[in-house]
This record gives sequence, C-alpha cells and structure tokens, in this order.
Amino acid sequence: MNQPTPLSRRGFLKQLNCAAIGSSAILNTLLNLRLANSVAAQGGPLDNKALVCIFLSGGMDSFNMLVPWEQSAYNTYSVTRGAFGSDGGLALDRNLLRQLSAPSANYGLHPSCANLQAMANGTGAFAGKRRLAFVSNIGTLVQPITKAQFNEWENGNNAALPVPKALFSHSDQIEQWQTAVPQGLAQLSGWAGRCADILSAYYNTGGNSMSISLGGNNVFQVGNSTQQFVITPGGALSFEGNTGGANPNPLQLKNSALQNTLNQHYTNLLTESFSQLTKQSNDAQLLFQTQFDSANAQLGASVDALFPPANYLATTLKAVVKTIKIRSLLGLRRQTFFVNYGGWDHHGELLNTQAGMLSTLDAAIGAYQQALEMLGLQNDVISFSASDFSRTLRSNGRGTDHAWGANAMIFGGKVDGGRIFGTYPDLTLDGPNDVGRGGRLLPSTSADLYFAELLRWFGVSSGNMSYVLPNVANFWNPNSGTPPLGFVLP
Repeated sequence: MNQPTPLSRRGFLKQLNCAAIGSSAILNTLLNLRLANSVAAQGGPLDNKALVCIFLSGGMDSFNMLVPWEQSAYNTYSVTRGAFGSDGGLALDRNLLRQLSAPSANYGLHPSCANLQAMANGTGAFAGKRRLAFVSNIGTLVQPITKAQFNEWENGNNAALPVPKALFSHSDQIEQWQTAVPQGLAQLSGWAGRCADILSAYYNTGGNSMSISLGGNNVFQVGNSTQQFVITPGGALSFEGNTGGANPNPLQLKNSALQNTLNQHYTNLLTESFSQLTKQSNDAQLLFQTQFDSANAQLGASVDALFPPANYLATTLKAVVKTIKIRSLLGLRRQTFFVNYGGWDHHGELLNTQAGMLSTLDAAIGAYQQALEMLGLQNDVISFSASDFSRTLRSNGRGTDHAWGANAMIFGGKVDGGRIFGTYPDLTLDGPNDVGRGGRLLPSTSADLYFAELLRWFGVSSGNMSYVLPNVANFWNPNSGTPPLGFVLP
C-alpha cells in the first residue's frame, strides 16, 4: 500500500497543469543580470554529469538500515531499540544482518538490502566495483551546535541560538533538505535550482531544462531563474492523444479540444500570454516524448531485463537512465533528477513494513546502478538519498516517531564505496548524541557538507558555492581546496 500508483485521469491533468507552469524555464534562455558574471566565469570542462536525488519521504528509520554489527555496539543498539523478538522490540537479529566488509566491517545492513551490500562490498553483480558509501548522522543545521547548547535552547535559555525551524515536522524538514536554508527564511528556490541558475547557461544548449522531476513539482529544483521539467516514467506530460477510431477515448477528445484552444489567439494580453506559455510548454513536452521514444533512448533487452516490472520505483529509475542516455539529444551536459519514494512514516508498525519497502528500494537501486554500468554511464552519475529525518531510537510500541540525525546513501562510479563518512553516533539513550524524547540524535554532520561534496563534483565553483548553499561557510571553507567529506573519488 506504500507503492506509488500510476497516474489517474485526475492526477494526470493535475500534474499537467502544474507542468505547464513548471516547465516555463524551457522558454527562458537568459539568466538575470545578477548572475551573469558568475555564469561567464564558471569555466570547467564540458563533460557530462548527472545528480539523481532519491527522496525517501516520510522519514526513513535509517538506524535500522545501517546497523552496528560489532558485538558491543550491537548490544547497545539492541538495548536502546528493544531486543530482537521482545514485545515492541525493534532491533534486528544480528545473525541476519548483511555485514559490510573492511573498512566498514563493524556495520551491517538490513536483511532486505542484498543489492546495497553487493554495491558497498564490491561483490556479486558489482564484483571489484565498490559503488555505495554512507554518510552517518547527517541532518539539517544552520551552524554547528552542541547537545548542551541545544538543551539550553529547548529550555528557553538561549533563544538566539540558530536552530532549524520546526524540527521534527515533515513539511518543514522536507523543505529544508530541498532548500538548504533551515533557518526557515521564506524560500522559493532549492539548492538544485540555484545550481541550475549557475551552471545551465555554460553547460547546456537548446531549450530543455536541466532540472528533471519524476516526482511532480518540488522546491528542490526551482531556481531564481530556472524551473523544473516534470515528466513521468512513461515520458512527457502532454495534452496530445489519438482521437481516431469509432469510439475515441473521452480524455483524448478533451485533450484534442484543449490543444485546439491553445492554437487560438486572444485579444486579452493575459489570456494570450498564458495560452502561449501553455502551448510552448506542451510543445516542449511533445518534443521530449519524441526523443524519449527514439531509438537512441532504448536501453536494449539485456538492460531492460534488469528492472523488475512490478516495482514502480524501478520503472521510475529506468526512465532516469533513458533520459540520461539521450542527454545529447536534449542538449544537456548537466542534469539533475528528483525521484520520490514515499511511505516511510512508520509510527504504528516498523519491522514488517520497512522490510518490504527496503526490498523494493534495494531491487530498484540494484537494477538502476547495473544499468548505468552496462551502458558505460557509471562515472557520469552520482545518486544520493535524502529523507525528512530519521526516527526515534526507542520504540513507541511497534513503530517510531520523528527524530533528526539520519544515515544517507551515495552511489556511483566516482563514489569511494564501502566507506562510512561522518561519524556513526553512540546509540545509547541519553548518550552524547541523544537530545531526548525517545532517542532523537543531534546531527554531527550538516546536510550542507553532503550537498557541497555533490556540487563540487558537479561543477559549482568555490566562488559560487555560497549562492547555492548560503550556510556552507559555517561548516566548510569552499576556498580551502579540501573536500567537504571526501566521498567523491579524485
């Protein structure tokens, strides 16, 4: 029941109306003057790169994805989470964990994560290729803070401390992960969108947006001068339809009527502008569909066979692979993708539901990364996970509640796989990382460092990093010459 479902007629039209507006960046080839000098000075090789965000909305319990395997640390985990098999216990059976190899042999993955284990260890289909790494205890921060400082702030004794707005709130934390502005200032742009503001004019040609969403409209890919381009796993959103035959589909007739309406000219300036914007957006979608369906976009039988057909996330990631494959047809040397896989808000039941969802995630990611390898695209793509937050370490009976610090995944040919970056926290209740209320962990690694490492690889210069990530200098000096975390290979 947590699986996304294909678009209904109503959902199709709703997304289409959004896309007509959200695709307006396709029509805009000029950056505002404020950014012109930054773009002109961007420089860098005209290579091909893509960033793919897999957003696990709802707040994944990532401390049951990446788990201590070393016995003493596992014992602490077991006590905190509730022993395996006990009433309300959330700890996984140590004997079933999928152990990582050195240098991360003290940790294991959830039993459902066979492909992730192979990607991290360089085994199985990824023999000799360590493609997956982790960043531990990562979360939204405005500036580094200590547990003592946070406790003072929470008790009302340090109201000026810059703490992310509305901690533990789904909507606010999703927004903050996507905007990289956790102080809660009004933000109409996301960090991938601001990245597009900087890079698009230098790296890309033609009229296609580099910000491609397979998860509907999002703030993540909205810039100050760029917008996202919304597609579906089947390709473009469009009004077009075949109206032939004795019994034409009513929706197709309606789409044809709408298209005819868009072809009219209006004396009212606002109506004419909206009509032309919508028509041009629709034309762009139709052009994309032609390219998406072209022979150049086809993956081949052996690659197609990798993707399990009943797995909607796998089908979505297959569309990402196809869109990367036709990047030259789209005139794109830089692309960002947004994929959403929701349903991780496991308040009432964690173990069984998460096991099923992780199995879906594991199968989709395994197929997707194998496809990139087979097509020779592995070094051009870095994919990464994000989520609202992790969950409380202590069980609320059968599930968990909203927390803060989490574990994230990054994978690709240029990732230093098999390693855990950041600091895996002490999982003791009321320990050095626990800020209370059932085991909410204070992040030891800012999400800004995670984003900055990705952006540095993607081509954002040190001089432009603060435009994309306004708080990054609180955690790392972009001019230092050293990587923020080090998970990208030289």
